[in-house]
Amino acid sequence: MYSVFIVDDEPIVLEGIRTTIDWENSNFSFAGEASDGEIALSMIQEIKPDILITDIKMPFMDGLELSATIKKTQPWIKIIILSGHDEFDYAKKAISIGIEEYILKPFTSKEIIESLDKAAVQIDKERKQLSDITRMKEELKSTGRIIQKDFLSGIVHSSIDMSSVMKKSQELNINLISRYYKILISKIQSASKNTQNEEMACSLVNSYSSSWEQTNSFFENNNQLVCICKGSDQKELDDNTYHIAETIEHIVTQNNDCHVVTTIGKTVEHLSSLSESYEDAKKILELSKTNEQSRIISSDDIMSEGSSLLHLKENDPMVERLKYASKNDISVIIDESMKLISSNPGQFQFVASYLLGDLIFAVSELIEDLGGNIQEVKPEILQHDYIEDAIQNAETFSKKLHSIFTFALEYRDSKITGKYQDVILKAKKYIAENYADQNTTLTKVADVVALSPNHFSTIFSQECKTTFIEYLTEVRLENAKRLMKTTDMKGYDIAYECGFSDPHYFSYIFKKNTGLSPREYKASL
Repeated sequence: MYSVFIVDDEPIVLEGIRTTIDWENSNFSFAGEASDGEIALSMIQEIKPDILITDIKMPFMDGLELSATIKKTQPWIKIIILSGHDEFDYAKKAISIGIEEYILKPFTSKEIIESLDKAAVQIDKERKQLSDITRMKEELKSTGRIIQKDFLSGIVHSSIDMSSVMKKSQELNINLISRYYKILISKIQSASKNTQNEEMACSLVNSYSSSWEQTNSFFENNNQLVCICKGSDQKELDDNTYHIAETIEHIVTQNNDCHVVTTIGKTVEHLSSLSESYEDAKKILELSKTNEQSRIISSDDIMSEGSSLLHLKENDPMVERLKYASKNDISVIIDESMKLISSNPGQFQFVASYLLGDLIFAVSELIEDLGGNIQEVKPEILQHDYIEDAIQNAETFSKKLHSIFTFALEYRDSKITGKYQDVILKAKKYIAENYADQNTTLTKVADVVALSPNHFSTIFSQECKTTFIEYLTEVRLENAKRLMKTTDMKGYDIAYECGFSDPHYFSYIFKKNTGLSPREYKASL
């Protein structure tokens, strides 16, 4: 199945393509539409369709400008241009951008379907080429690739003489000059431990990585990609890094068996400091378990005020694990504790009291580091009787461990995500007040909450368990239902009142989400 996004400032063209193609019985799915390039851009960045059909002449941002931008950020998207101009200059520019098809208006649905079929063939061909494991292995073994990898690895591990870095980078034709830097690490894994699936996902990422701007990347082992991300200012760097992280996740999760955990280190201003950003990202990756779920985690998301990472004591393994453990890890840690106890027969109470004391100390450190006071938020675990009661038997001990872990992680998460709780609330408030405005886009709301679009998109989807576009559409549809229940407004008026640019698109989305057309829904009331 290939997803298709359509952009045209003529409603009749949008409706024609949307309604004449039998999406349900074809190899294509309708992913969405927009009436101008500027609005389309933010939607495409989040939806990440396989194929884009766009008019060439539109207000704000024309089809060629949109296509050029998309080809830089999401090069896998196949683009079909619609044009009323049979001019050589347009066609020439479209070819230079890498447009797959150039269709002149007026066109027939047959022409559109034929172009979609051609794009699908091209997608299949590229996916096969890009997932060619042998080709990837040979490329990684090539002398030039190995030299480049060793050079970049030496920089992030501080194992290279920094005084010679610039000269060496010029020899290798690698541009490392920038104002700010961040390290991104992506660990790609197969849920079923299928090595071939994992290698194919890595091959796809490797193939696309060369097209990422302001980025130098290398695989430091078979399934772990390291990216040196650059930016002229911190906002540009932030946006670029999150865009790459989201792109990697999109590429990897095309295979349902694969997932990827991407961690982002702190921002640094000098190449000589890249190892600090690398260690940041590596530490988060090593201590983060996601139970086969893809995630993007930045050190910015888990840092205390004025520090790079939680500055808990480094010499206690339990303290370290509490920093990044998920609730899915609780049972694993408890099992480890019980195995340790069973490996010391006849010393249950002694070993259990030691383990529980260590955990209570670690929890106290965590809460203090996050600005809390254990004597105020959980005073009972400091009582001597608490430990005495907990180590009476294995079952009670296990339950107490689970209770303390659950409390600690919930407290940690409430503090760490608290900084973004305000962001989410502010975003939802803005959407509630401006959903009727067709210009309420991901980019606009990201600007309102003072985050880059890609950073905001990641935070919103991970915190709200839905994408920004899905949430905005749901808000608009719920308000449409409200107007149907409480007013006698016509369907097309309700569509415009709720932020939809076209009544026909509103009807399509309404039926797709509710199973009923607006007219059927109103009749059912």
